[in-house]
Amino acid sequence: MYSASINNLINSFKKLPTVGQRTAERFVFHLLKSGKKEVTDLRIALETLLNNTKSCETCWNFDDYNPCRLCQNPQRDKGTICVVADPQDLQALERTGEYHGSYYVLRGTLEASNENTLQQSKIPQLLDKVKDNRETKKIKEIILALNPDLPGETTMLFLQREIAKINPKIKISRLARGLPMGSDLQYADEITLSSALKNRTRK
Repeated sequence: MYSASINNLINSFKKLPTVGQRTAERFVFHLLKSGKKEVTDLRIALETLLNNTKSCETCWNFDDYNPCRLCQNPQRDKGTICVVADPQDLQALERTGEYHGSYYVLRGTLEASNENTLQQSKIPQLLDKVKDNRETKKIKEIILALNPDLPGETTMLFLQREIAKINPKIKISRLARGLPMGSDLQYADEITLSSALKNRTRK
C-alpha cells in the first residue's frame, strides 16, 4: 500500500490521456528516484505554463499572447480560415509550410452520444464569426481540417450545413483524401498533410 502522498500524485497522473495505473506509478517513482531538482524543474514548468499561457480570443489557440502570434501576423491571409479540432493539429499543418491563412481551433468535435459536446466546444463562436461576416465579408473560404474519423466527419457535416445556411457565399473546402479514414491529423506526415492542403476539395 502506497502512502497518501504517493497515491495522491498517482491519481493526478491518471487523469492525463492514456495514462493508467502502472504508467502513473512509473512517473511517480521516477520523480522520487530522480531527486529534488527534476521535481522542482517540473513544478516550475507547470507554474510557468499556468501563469503565461493564454487563450487566443480570435482563434482559440493557446499561446503566451492574446491575440496569439499567428493572429497578430499581418502576413497571414485573414480571408481563409482553417478549422482544426485541437492546437496540436494546428502545429502539424504549420510544419508543412503550405498554409498561410488563419486558423480556428474548435477544442473538440461533436459526438452523437454526447449532446453537450456542441456547447463544450468553440463551434458556437465559429458560427457567430460567420454571422458577423455577413456584414464585413472578410472570410472567403473555410477549410474543414478535422480528423477523417466518425466524430470529425460528423462535425464537418454539421459545420458545412450550418455555415451554408448562414452565409452560402463562403467557400467551404475539406482536406483531400490523402488522409486514411480513421487517422489522426497530428500524426500524419508533412508530405501527406501538404498534399491534402494543396488538393483540398470544395463542398
